[in-house]
Amino acid sequence: MVKVTLIPGDGIGPEVSYAAKKVIDSTDVNIDWEIINAGSDIYKGTGEFIPEKLLDSISRNKIVLKGPITTPVGKGFRSINVRLRQKYKTYANVRPVKSIPGLKTPFKNVDLVVIRENTEGLYAGIEHKLTDGVTEAIKVITEKASTKIVEFAFKYAQKNGRKKVTAVHKANIMKISDGLFLECARKIAQKYPDIDYEEKIVDNMSMQLVMYPEKYDVLVMPNLYGDILSDLSAGLVGGLGLVPGANIGDDIGIFEAVHGSAPDIAGKNISNPTACILSASMMLDYIGEKEWATKVRKAVWKVIKKGEAITKDLGGNATTEEMTEAICKALGE
Repeated sequence: MVKVTLIPGDGIGPEVSYAAKKVIDSTDVNIDWEIINAGSDIYKGTGEFIPEKLLDSISRNKIVLKGPITTPVGKGFRSINVRLRQKYKTYANVRPVKSIPGLKTPFKNVDLVVIRENTEGLYAGIEHKLTDGVTEAIKVITEKASTKIVEFAFKYAQKNGRKKVTAVHKANIMKISDGLFLECARKIAQKYPDIDYEEKIVDNMSMQLVMYPEKYDVLVMPNLYGDILSDLSAGLVGGLGLVPGANIGDDIGIFEAVHGSAPDIAGKNISNPTACILSASMMLDYIGEKEWATKVRKAVWKVIKKGEAITKDLGGNATTEEMTEAICKALGE
């Protein structure tokens, strides 16, 4: 039995996370769920955004399935996601982006993975006010973190039969910081001669992705670029509601949908559970249940391709519960 911490989240978080739980419970994988919530809903009752008992659970179980959580913009607490990433040193954000059969999108053959350094860059949170009307944010790039994320990307490519790694940067302008990232990438690339290596400036990479996404395989990059390009890549295959995500550390994995908490549709039973279910399938891969992980993904794709039990955002009229039931049924078949 594997113990997993489940964080339902807020907004539509509980709807999609419990949908994912239901699908995983329909497999033969034996999981003991420890359910503890975080976020604005919990704060209203306890005064804590992240309860200590949740941190204890994560530290103990080291495997987490997480629903989306609301983060106020420009005020209040810092992102819970950022807090968890920094506390547990989940240095690698992994977002597979793959075309789903049956969905009408401009591209049909997208199959890439965005791997983003998760702990530093501009998201290190080192910013301050210099004087009235003048602020400063410090971008941190270290040899240690850059080496670690590029090594992760090459190992991921090797393990998953991928053929190419592309390092994304802005070293033509930020010659010292991004220059260090590239220097580390080049050193690591030499250790993997069987995997093609190339470099792309981030603005050019943005253009390439919306013109020729089928040419790219594994992309690795510093934090901010990864945040932007992973969302851009999601748009190629239908949006954030279809793309899973994971934050991986040396001995911990936090799996979550990459979309927001969508409080405007919370409680209406119309949210698309796909991203959270696919994130749960990544969790199954992580714990060594690769056969069931593949079956879950195929069940999701089958339901979407069939088009009879899909949510409104995908062009159907099904509720969250109906789509979840259809995926469970497809899994059983």
